[in-house]
Amino acid sequence: MAQVPQTFFDALAVRTWCGLALRALGRAREEIDAINVYPVADGDTGTNLYLTAESAAAAVEAVFEAHTAHDLGKPALADAARAMAHGALIGARGNSGTILAQLLRGMAQVLAADSETPHTDGEGLRLALRQAADSARQAVAHPVEGTVLTVASAAADAAERTDGDCGTVARAAYDGARAALAETPARLAVLGRAGVVDAGGRGLVAVLAALVETFTGETPRAVPVAADPEHARVAGGPEHACGAGGPEHARLAGATAVTSPEIVAEVSDVPATPLDECADGPETGGPAFEVIYLLEADDTAVARLRERLDGLGESLVVVGGDGLWNVHVHVDDAGAAVEAGVEAGRPYRIRITHFGVGDVHTTGAERPPRERAQRAVVAVVPGEGLAGLYAEAGATTVLARPGEPPASGELVQAVRRAHAREVVLLPNDADLRHTAAAAAEQARAEGIRVALIPTRSAVQGIAALAVHEPERWFDEDVVQMTSAAGATRHAEVVVAERQSWTMAGICQAGDVLGLIDGDVAVIGTDVTATAESVLDRMLSAGGELVTLVLGDEAPETVADHLETRVREAYLAVDTVVYRGGRQGAVLLIGVE
Repeated sequence: MAQVPQTFFDALAVRTWCGLALRALGRAREEIDAINVYPVADGDTGTNLYLTAESAAAAVEAVFEAHTAHDLGKPALADAARAMAHGALIGARGNSGTILAQLLRGMAQVLAADSETPHTDGEGLRLALRQAADSARQAVAHPVEGTVLTVASAAADAAERTDGDCGTVARAAYDGARAALAETPARLAVLGRAGVVDAGGRGLVAVLAALVETFTGETPRAVPVAADPEHARVAGGPEHACGAGGPEHARLAGATAVTSPEIVAEVSDVPATPLDECADGPETGGPAFEVIYLLEADDTAVARLRERLDGLGESLVVVGGDGLWNVHVHVDDAGAAVEAGVEAGRPYRIRITHFGVGDVHTTGAERPPRERAQRAVVAVVPGEGLAGLYAEAGATTVLARPGEPPASGELVQAVRRAHAREVVLLPNDADLRHTAAAAAEQARAEGIRVALIPTRSAVQGIAALAVHEPERWFDEDVVQMTSAAGATRHAEVVVAERQSWTMAGICQAGDVLGLIDGDVAVIGTDVTATAESVLDRMLSAGGELVTLVLGDEAPETVADHLETRVREAYLAVDTVVYRGGRQGAVLLIGVE
């Protein structure tokens, strides 16, 4: 259905554009992932762009909801533009997402220059596109032509040559970007060899197409991704030239139900497809790790950080400003990249991805393709401490911040990163079951056998991981892990943020809540006392092992107090304590 066009670039236009861009990137995500060969052919450019746009759109929606809730009317253009830029900055993923965040930030710098202006016209849009292209190029340590930077500059150049309203300027920018995208294989050798256009540039064209639709109500024509359809080679994505991941490999047999007291696992019968046998990529080497983090630091410290990271690796992109930055770099020494951030300020939301020997950006001539593992475990964890614990046990982890649940695309990326024929997926959150199920379906379509054990808490995941044995038959291993998770009751101690009705009565903001199996069972005023009450209720039904996972806000003495309580009141019950870090809950409790 045609979109109702916006006449001026105002807050509503920002909202509309973000929504349409998210939809466009969602439709093109797999296609963009499939042509991703530069700077690293890791098959995630489309997903990274989508997740970045998703964060931007969510931030804009939050501004509109806040204005509605307080009867403030429609937000100003400056409010919506700043929200879009900030959302993209904090949610930027990968090299492409980081550059998109800076493009949006550059536009916001122009759109929000006058906080009182309700809207801007075609001239303002031209200036915004120019600032976007220039600021993105400045954010990249060593700009390369034939990439998204070239496409962005072409869009800005075409817009500057055009007079008219926002719709006219947007269409000119789109046409300029589309023409530049078609030329990227001729400007960047690795794209020419692969027979595809630049993936990041293809994503930007989709975003600009959404801008055209915002102001005209019309959707521009489709964009070809292959430079030469007869020789186009899909590298690094979920579909390969020899057919892996195609319809013939996407047989999704009925799920096998594995019964346990509490949890049912979904197990696919799809055999693993040897994707490595048909992977083919550029003959270039590169660093082993991608490091991304948000950084709170001043401009002077960031300038020094750029120099430090530029000497450590490549594909360096640092975007942001006003004390908050998003840092992206490819390095061999991930620890050194993080330490450099610590020296500059306060890094957080640190993501480190190991590209691996078998990834296309490593040299095929020097290193043989990495053999797929037979089995792996992928788990969502709520804090850095648990991420380390799960990783030590051999799991591939996805970090979920409080209020920031991972999208299905992130889980699919983690499954790919695990590089195994069989994967056990642990969402560790009841609210993530549908997201995890969607990720499992996508992974199965790529030829990976996936079992989804719908664990509802990280302590259930710990129990499942404790009995995991890769040498067992897959179904048997899943049954044992499912049984261990289902036999583990879970609880958490949290602090109420607002007044609310609960199963235990009315709580006030600041009250300490004890939730057992997802329902509020205890309302108290003290963390330790509430935790003891919760533990007593859980152990009244029996148990052999108590698992305590302490959040950063947990009192120092709570673990000792609870261990003493268990030792004195419950014979033959052991206790194990872990540090969870910034996990949202003050305390997680498991009893099995």
